[in-house]
Amino acid sequence: MRSSWFTAVAVAVAVMAAAPGTGPASAATVPPSATARPGSTPPPPPSSARVVAEEAYWTAERMAAAVPVDDARGRVTAGGPAGPQDRTLSAAPSGTPSGTYFDGMPMVGTFFYRESKVGNADTSCTGSVVRSARKNMVLTAAHCADGMAGPANHAVFVPQYRHGRAARAQPFGIFPVKTNGVYTDPRYASNGKAAVSDLDVAFVLVEPNAKGSVEKVTGALTFTPGSTYEHRVTVVGYPSASGVNPKHKAIRCDVPTTRLGGFRQMRMLCKGFYGGVSGGPWIKDYDAAKRTGKVVGNTGGHHGGGNDSWVTYAPVYGKDAQDLYADADAGRDPGALTRPPYRGSADGSLLPGPGDLWTHARQIASGDFTGSGRSSLLVVWTDGEVTLFPGDGNGGFLPERRLAAPNAGWKAVATLTAGDFTGSNQFDLMVRWKDGRMTLHGDVGSNGLGSVTEMAPSGSVWKYATQIAAGRFHASTYVTDLMVRWSDGELGLHTGVGAGTLGREYRLRKPDATWKGAALLTSGEFSGHRKWDLMVRWSTGALDSYVGTTTAGLGGKQTVHGPDRTWTHSVLMTTGRYTGDGLANDLIIRWTDGETSMYENTRANRLGPERMLVPPRA
Repeated sequence: MRSSWFTAVAVAVAVMAAAPGTGPASAATVPPSATARPGSTPPPPPSSARVVAEEAYWTAERMAAAVPVDDARGRVTAGGPAGPQDRTLSAAPSGTPSGTYFDGMPMVGTFFYRESKVGNADTSCTGSVVRSARKNMVLTAAHCADGMAGPANHAVFVPQYRHGRAARAQPFGIFPVKTNGVYTDPRYASNGKAAVSDLDVAFVLVEPNAKGSVEKVTGALTFTPGSTYEHRVTVVGYPSASGVNPKHKAIRCDVPTTRLGGFRQMRMLCKGFYGGVSGGPWIKDYDAAKRTGKVVGNTGGHHGGGNDSWVTYAPVYGKDAQDLYADADAGRDPGALTRPPYRGSADGSLLPGPGDLWTHARQIASGDFTGSGRSSLLVVWTDGEVTLFPGDGNGGFLPERRLAAPNAGWKAVATLTAGDFTGSNQFDLMVRWKDGRMTLHGDVGSNGLGSVTEMAPSGSVWKYATQIAAGRFHASTYVTDLMVRWSDGELGLHTGVGAGTLGREYRLRKPDATWKGAALLTSGEFSGHRKWDLMVRWSTGALDSYVGTTTAGLGGKQTVHGPDRTWTHSVLMTTGRYTGDGLANDLIIRWTDGETSMYENTRANRLGPERMLVPPRA
């Protein structure tokens, strides 16, 4: 296979040499106007032998005849079949917009390559240039990149592709894929419906052409990891030339995105995204004049990006995609990449029951209730039942334990938290009841809920304690501090809390309107220090942490993410030590639809990888 490429190079170079006025010029034949003079800009380098060979291979006719990679492999994905019949498997919902054909964007283009796995068919996919250290990186889908590696496959990227033009006549020329320059996650198998479809992302390094490196020539988007599923984006792709788009023009659609339930993926609805759009960017804040924007997804994922031309999917870029980008940016050997087993949202629930059941989880708390050194999840249900799910230390859970059968008494819980207030190395449960009572239930794992100490009577001022969160903000050994957000926006810290005493109170914030918007509180070792940090989910959906919070005041604010409509649907939040890094930094969220997620190893300024514990309500 490699020898055939060298043969192509030799033929192309010979042809170029024979044609007058073509081919790389020698120093003796460079015209005076092209030579560098002091203070002038030197001419661009001549095309490499590889570029010359690929220009000879990719004639206008060959590119026009290329088929989407999924069609070549006999799959109906990424917009469905590209032919004039049966382009969709189901009808689009009423009101679904249609994409607009346009001349494209400089940094978005088409990959062409020979698909060796299916009889050397010439195939195509979409890609986009992203910023990188060497200015040579293109983003696409893993199921597109699967067949690109190796010069024998003639893989090239053609920015802002123009149908009917030969390779050398394209607006920015062509950029051959570098040998050993294709990066896909080693856990990704193929496009389908499994959890690993979350990993349908690839970074491809390309060689320069006579105009320079691809990023310098076309501009670039910024690869933008995130945790949200709701955006306003411009989705771009190059649908197949067959049938409805004979000129193989680019298509765009400006649409909102939503979550694809059960996966770490977004979905959008727009007609016209037929085969060939796989790998295309989902762009926020595009600036045509500056040739910049943020790419938050690429067409791919579930079923290769969708099997109807009106619904399209894209992976959300989490830590897995960030790691892959870092590998590509550093130029590491793509064949030597290793990853731990993938635990995706679609691998099945880790807590029992469907989302319908978990909409009835009224309150949750995390703590080492068993004295095992790892957290368990305590749940108070809407019928008054209280159960405990011991953690296994690996992000999973052991069988459920019932602490209380359904009863009227525990229906009256307003809010709760867990800490080691009795200093026994087993966590206790602190409960604020609707009537203002405060009770402490010591060593819940050993004693159940029966060992009760009244901390404040019915009708006390504690009925105005909207949120409480235990932590180790001041204490040196045990989790005996209690953060309180009051209904008027005041924020207080109680230290030295124990059985029968609420300790000493320190005011961290005077009453104000801002902190009335602190919808959820939790605390944990997000900065990796022994002293804990406060985390706040605001009414806007923003998520912030306050590192170094003490009796002297709130710590330094670090933004995890800004206002986010998805996160306004988070209704319960707790943090524990559920994984093996020894830190209480695994954030658990219960959403309005019952879905329950864990963000493992969350840091002060970013969420950790998301793992679904319970799927959303059907």
